[in-house]
Amino acid sequence: MSDHVRERATFSAQDASFNYPWAAAPDIIRSNQKDAYFQSMLLTHLFGVIRSLYGARTAHNWSSEARTFTELLYLGLTTFVGNRTLGEEYCDIVQVEDDTRRLPSITRRSGYILSSILMPYILTRFLPAFRRRLRAKLEGSMRKSHRRRASSPARSKQPPSRGFQIQEYILKHLDSITSPAPVYAATLAVFYFSGAYYQLSKRVFGLRYIFTRKLEESDQRVGYEVLGVLLVLQMIMQGYLHMQDTYAHAQTLNVPSNAAALAGGSAIIDGGVEIATDTTIAAAPLLFEPPPGADPAAQKERVSKLTHTPLPETYRFHLEDPEVMQWIDGKQQRKCTLCLEPMKDPAVTTCGHVFCWQCASDWLREQPMCPLCRQSALVQHLLPLRG
Repeated sequence: MSDHVRERATFSAQDASFNYPWAAAPDIIRSNQKDAYFQSMLLTHLFGVIRSLYGARTAHNWSSEARTFTELLYLGLTTFVGNRTLGEEYCDIVQVEDDTRRLPSITRRSGYILSSILMPYILTRFLPAFRRRLRAKLEGSMRKSHRRRASSPARSKQPPSRGFQIQEYILKHLDSITSPAPVYAATLAVFYFSGAYYQLSKRVFGLRYIFTRKLEESDQRVGYEVLGVLLVLQMIMQGYLHMQDTYAHAQTLNVPSNAAALAGGSAIIDGGVEIATDTTIAAAPLLFEPPPGADPAAQKERVSKLTHTPLPETYRFHLEDPEVMQWIDGKQQRKCTLCLEPMKDPAVTTCGHVFCWQCASDWLREQPMCPLCRQSALVQHLLPLRG
């Protein structure tokens, strides 16, 4: 079939004897789902190899890299060398250039693979660091503005400046502003209406699908226009609610009676660590974000100060020994959910989930939320019960 497509796909559009139709949205989505299934199988086998060689904790730490390598391997053995993927073969579709209807060149194939796999991985790796730096700069600027307004009684009675409000808006919605999710949602909505370019990278490199199976006159090529309408309505509603909330918040800032609450300040806790008490900054996840340039040892010491938990030099409690913390029943309950190994110095989050102290502290330094329930969480050592 691929040879037949190679010979016939180069014919011009004026050849009325035979013309391949464009693939419909259901065929493209079904093909991507099939490819995702086979990629998940490869990823499962790769996780098994990494876990057997380096342990469960290393497999957990390398999960993002393993997923990226699996996708590169799958598309490298299919699309890059000019073959169809298993999902494309299953749905009888062939990827071609949208302007010439020829099979994609090596430049377009490689560009599509790199942009669709490596770009999301790069964004996932560097966006958190970029957000931390930008958040730190915004918080520093807002604290200075708070202190200037608090030092002058005349300024404290006035509403915040326009620049302060813009900084506060960016800080509050920093994750949403720097997220590529709205672009992906808009691309998906356009795909539902047009049936072309399921991924943004395919639109950039001009790659579409043609349907190679012969259609009968009774066959109907349906699309997903209804899903496109629902997705557009959802985006419009979210935008409306966001604008309404932003406008209401701006109105409250312009009320002079709230000026005292906006003055803010800071407090000194154990070890000389200063934390902000500003109401506009309190919602930001500042606790486990390390200062710029801090080494891992300093980060661990800072987490220890903020949680009022001493940092042990060695593990004090290892649940591999059944005599330790005998009130924890069962082998599964004595294993960490993240590294899948017997817990060392068990730690409990404020939401009640238990992990290894090292796993919990490493996770919370990256993002201050529980890895299970995704809620903002602190962590404390789970000490054995004493009679």
